[in-house]
Amino acid sequence: MAAAPLVGGLADIVFDHAEEDPHRVALGRKDADGNWRDVTAAVFRDEVLALAKGLIAHGVRFGDRVALMSRTRYEWTLFDLALWTIGAQSVPVYPTSSAEQVLWMLHDAEVSAVLVEHEDHAMTIASVIDRLPGLKRLWQLDADAVAELTDAGAEVEDEVVHRHRRAVTPESVATVIYTSGTTGRPKGCVLTHANFMFETDTMVARWRPVFRSRPGDEAATLLFLPLAHVFGRMVEVAAIRGRVKLGHQPELSARALMPDLVTFRPTFILAVPYIFEKVFDAARRKAEAEGRIGPFDKAVDVAVKYAEALETRAFGTGPGPSAGLRMQHQFFDKVVYRKVREAMGGRIRHAMSGGSGMERRLGLFFEGAGVTVYEGYGLTESTAAATANPPERTRYGTVGLPIPGTTVHIAEDGEVWVHGDHVFAGYLGAPQATGAVLREGWLATGDLGSLDEDGYLTITGRKKEILVTSGGKSVSPAGLEERVRAHPLVAQCIVVGNDRPYIAALVTVDQEAVEHWLVMQGRTPLKPEELVRDPDLELEVRRAVVAANTAVSQAESIRTFRILAHPFSEEHGLLTPSLKLKRRAIETAYAAEVDALYR
Repeated sequence: MAAAPLVGGLADIVFDHAEEDPHRVALGRKDADGNWRDVTAAVFRDEVLALAKGLIAHGVRFGDRVALMSRTRYEWTLFDLALWTIGAQSVPVYPTSSAEQVLWMLHDAEVSAVLVEHEDHAMTIASVIDRLPGLKRLWQLDADAVAELTDAGAEVEDEVVHRHRRAVTPESVATVIYTSGTTGRPKGCVLTHANFMFETDTMVARWRPVFRSRPGDEAATLLFLPLAHVFGRMVEVAAIRGRVKLGHQPELSARALMPDLVTFRPTFILAVPYIFEKVFDAARRKAEAEGRIGPFDKAVDVAVKYAEALETRAFGTGPGPSAGLRMQHQFFDKVVYRKVREAMGGRIRHAMSGGSGMERRLGLFFEGAGVTVYEGYGLTESTAAATANPPERTRYGTVGLPIPGTTVHIAEDGEVWVHGDHVFAGYLGAPQATGAVLREGWLATGDLGSLDEDGYLTITGRKKEILVTSGGKSVSPAGLEERVRAHPLVAQCIVVGNDRPYIAALVTVDQEAVEHWLVMQGRTPLKPEELVRDPDLELEVRRAVVAANTAVSQAESIRTFRILAHPFSEEHGLLTPSLKLKRRAIETAYAAEVDALYR
């Protein structure tokens, strides 16, 4: 367990590391030609110091709030550390936020300056600036904001910056992160330097063996999660504090990400289940296109059985893989599993997953393929992870044990409560909302869960998302949706049925997977509107629904479903930026389709 910090702030580590080992490679950064270049601890320190001086020259002071609206880029990390160096507070804003969302966050946080990535973001700010009288500065990354600020601070003495830095204490506010929120107006979670120090130092200390794929490797991770989300922010801080080489990738899509995994070659990654699903689906489609789907599916079964055998041995309930299973596993490692690892850069042997639940079988496959995925659970209010699977005893299908220094309690109604030094200070300017979730130091998460005999947590749903049919049956939709989504052709699934006679579902399909499926059937491509009426596709989705229903009672099962022509998207306000379904918004947007399910 990491000791609670007594002095200092998050930026101190940048200066300490540069003093201790100035030539160590701290970050990787892409140049104009798309090649990765090393950034040493000393160079990064100098850039942070120069930017901090520029911020002071532009009037940013201790305690001021500065919004960052950008995709995941090297400059975001640079600005975060520069702001923390002078005791300012960063307010992350999703780059896809609407003008009204931006207005609310900047107004609520009383932001005095904004950094945006490009002109479109600047135009978004400009459209609401007349309603933000406290906003004094706007910088644009693609208009050379870093150079502009660095030049402005050239005459500021280093000691001015260090005076600011020495005034930062663990209790100082580091950031205000607005919950993306599946319902209602976002609330600003106030997180301190101490919250991040405890969270990241605990994770680094407990999971340090997973950072390297083999002894002597340089630990490196590629960050592609949005830095406006607490998970991405935790990764950023943990990498800097844990001496892990950090690279940035701005697009959370498999098509953009996979090439950078190959060139950056991280030793571990932290991701959401979507990424692991896409890696698996791409490998399976490639095998099918090459006429090797039979051997691939056999390799998957062997990987799952092998991982299950390892799991039972770790928990003392089995002898481990048999000699025959080990031989099969060794064979498939050469012809299948190695290729999966190579698609992720070749060096990855460990990964962490959070943000939403991962299907147990998918986790077992990756374990059997040589990449152990440690699933965890947390919220913005807990500075990311509150629980995670430990390296030596991973139980797939659960989100693990409380991280060291954290306690998890299941309330009488099944709600998960969390206690620890990473729990936030409260919502900005909202004592009533804070009081609703903080109970004498305990965070009432709003999630439902259970603890098994070994203390491993399983999340079963959200309190606010429980559906109650007109017959009085309570149904948690999350598990059903996850099982339907396990089908390779399914992209998204939302279960409906509140105050209705039975449970039903709206389903969207993975366009890339469907195109491949049609090619393998020797069929021509279909338009989205044609796909929803295709009997063969309907049969495939029905199989997914039937498989999901085997895990629940008849009263909880999906009786009927509808395939939609287009996926739920963030642009249409149907997904949060962290890819969670906005249930109310979806049910409103598709009210006619939902009604048709009950005719």
